[in-house]
Amino acid sequence: MTRQSITLIGGGLVGALMAQLLAKRGFAVEVFEKRPDPRRFGFVGGRSINLALAERGLQALRTAGLADDVMERAVMMRGRMVHPLEGASGLQRYGVDDSEVIWSVSRGALNMLLLDAAEAAGVTLHFGQSLASADFDARRIALVDENGTQRHHDASVLIGADGAGSALRAAMDEYSPIGARVESLGHGYKELEIPPRAGAERFAIEPHALHIWPRGGYMCIALPNTEGSFTVTLFLPAHGPHPSFDTLPDSSAAAAFFREDFPDLLPQIPRFAEDYDSHPVGTLSTLYLDRWHIDGRALLIGDAAHAIVPFHGQGMNCGFEDTVVLADLLAESGRDTADAFAEFQRIRQPNANAIAAMALENYIEMRDSVADPYYLAKRELGARLAERAPKHFMARYRMVTFTHLPYAYAYERGRAQDQLLEQLLRGSTHANDVSLDAAIATLEATLPPLPKLRA
Repeated sequence: MTRQSITLIGGGLVGALMAQLLAKRGFAVEVFEKRPDPRRFGFVGGRSINLALAERGLQALRTAGLADDVMERAVMMRGRMVHPLEGASGLQRYGVDDSEVIWSVSRGALNMLLLDAAEAAGVTLHFGQSLASADFDARRIALVDENGTQRHHDASVLIGADGAGSALRAAMDEYSPIGARVESLGHGYKELEIPPRAGAERFAIEPHALHIWPRGGYMCIALPNTEGSFTVTLFLPAHGPHPSFDTLPDSSAAAAFFREDFPDLLPQIPRFAEDYDSHPVGTLSTLYLDRWHIDGRALLIGDAAHAIVPFHGQGMNCGFEDTVVLADLLAESGRDTADAFAEFQRIRQPNANAIAAMALENYIEMRDSVADPYYLAKRELGARLAERAPKHFMARYRMVTFTHLPYAYAYERGRAQDQLLEQLLRGSTHANDVSLDAAIATLEATLPPLPKLRA
């Protein structure tokens, strides 16, 4: 029996993993990627240099048999190291102990590892091939290379994993409107670098943490890299009064701003002027679609279907979770891709909408709330309830980051728990003001037990 053919547009993180998983399930897979092969020509940047890998993404990599290889290239982050403008820095753990951590991974290194794995599984990879058009009735696509040479390819089943600027999504929308809307955050970002130190201690600051300099309406963060450097990202309003990227047009203005607002960070960035002037301002938006597929002919996954802002560190993890769900559905459905695609959207769209909302909320938390006494009191009371009544309370961040509970469940349960914490605290900024026994009784009477977690 002839193997069913699937054509993937996009060979980035999600596309490469999707291709490998499908090939392992017996599909004949071809991938068309517009960029050159990063394994031969180097990784082309333009997006964040490193990413946060959490349990959902790790589980997808385990399914692909790649988790161990990836973990050899990752740096553990135990929590948020918060650097206030005044006062001492402090670590806010993500989980209960070192079994609940996230990992900083290089986008480029991970992409190349996934491409190698896809090729080893039998996937045919084509680089320097941009999607020019798609004829969904004839089930053919046109591709163009960097020289403008066009080729055609039969594509009975198309999967678009070509990111937030998806060419396949544009072609689908032109063929039959899919209800796309993009909501800009109004903030942008710029990447800088803390280089490694010479000598045995390569890391200039604590390596096992995601560092945050919260400043209310804006912030800096820093993620560690395996070679000892840190990728620093400045998040600011794109336009408007100071501070914004409008009011910081060059490194001279930006350095003066950093001396005032990030005085401990600026000396750690010796190439500040070069980094600031040469690196572009990135945009931050959330993508929503009414429809992710055209019957069984074409489907969008990952950022092509549901791009989100990066403040929960879940964009890649959500996309990787997509690949496992879709690979399983396609393997079970045989050649009935229409049902598989419809079921994929039914399962994943509510979860994509939920993580999009939580990512937006997390920006406010990271840039402001992490230094707010009331937030810290809620966090402390929540940690006590989780320790004493673990079957009824788990912090929303832990549900999202360290479990496989659906994002939509984590979102709704988190809202209910937050309302309960506010009810218990009654505006107090001291968790000790609340009787823990009474709080547990209220919790167990108010909210049902949490679902059993997968081992």
